[in-house]
Amino acid sequence: MKKVLFVNSEMTPYLPDSPVAVMGRELPQGIQERKNEIRSFMPRYGCINERKNQLHEVIRLSGMNIIIGDVDRPIVIKVASIASARMQVYFIDNEDYFKRKFVHTDEKGKPFPDNGERAIFFARGVLETVKKLRWSPDIIHCHGWMSQVLPLYLKKAYKDDPIFSGAKVVLSLLGDTPEQRFSEAFHDNLIFSLVTPADIEDLKEPDGTFLAKMAIRYSDGVFFASEKADPALAEFAKEIGKPVIPFDGERIASGAYMDDYNQFYQQL
Repeated sequence: MKKVLFVNSEMTPYLPDSPVAVMGRELPQGIQERKNEIRSFMPRYGCINERKNQLHEVIRLSGMNIIIGDVDRPIVIKVASIASARMQVYFIDNEDYFKRKFVHTDEKGKPFPDNGERAIFFARGVLETVKKLRWSPDIIHCHGWMSQVLPLYLKKAYKDDPIFSGAKVVLSLLGDTPEQRFSEAFHDNLIFSLVTPADIEDLKEPDGTFLAKMAIRYSDGVFFASEKADPALAEFAKEIGKPVIPFDGERIASGAYMDDYNQFYQQL
């Protein structure tokens, strides 16, 4: 049995169905049904109906603060249950980053300028919450672009933390890489704890592609979970010696890909 932490950009039923959200919902359940212990996290976007989905704050986990740039922001942790799957989902919330009623873009489809900071806050929020849970994952599976800061922090800033000492990172690439260039402060805001400028050399151009490359560099295996994923990222992963599991539409459509993931987890 493995302990698997899923860090999701999106999940149904909390957000509308999309390839990212549907797999973010189905994969944790499938891995749990294969006799593993799981935890799932996602951002608490403002468009999520808390009453309908029965979210409630976990007071014992809330109350932490994260400094990004020079601003100190509190983390609020909420939780909800998917009864049919016997699965809980934890939500990382902050009024400044996630109160808005849209996910990654505004009502006109323009990306939020602070999306990079939101990804940083989400990654650090997940790791700090898991520490507070005192739950040591064997595998951390990053699913969707909003999760892609986490591999860097796990392997650098949290590498000496006993909660994460044995954790391996698996990355799913789903073709949701944002085209936007993140803010000029994004590069500097990534510097935290033991993270140095040399650790983020892939972010010479701070955009979605370079964020994905950075995530690949600090992951232990990469799954291509969509035919829309950039083939250049597969080449990059192979160049630096990362195990790559190519896209297989038939196995994803049938759900058999869950066995592939589970088998890969056991090998790490």
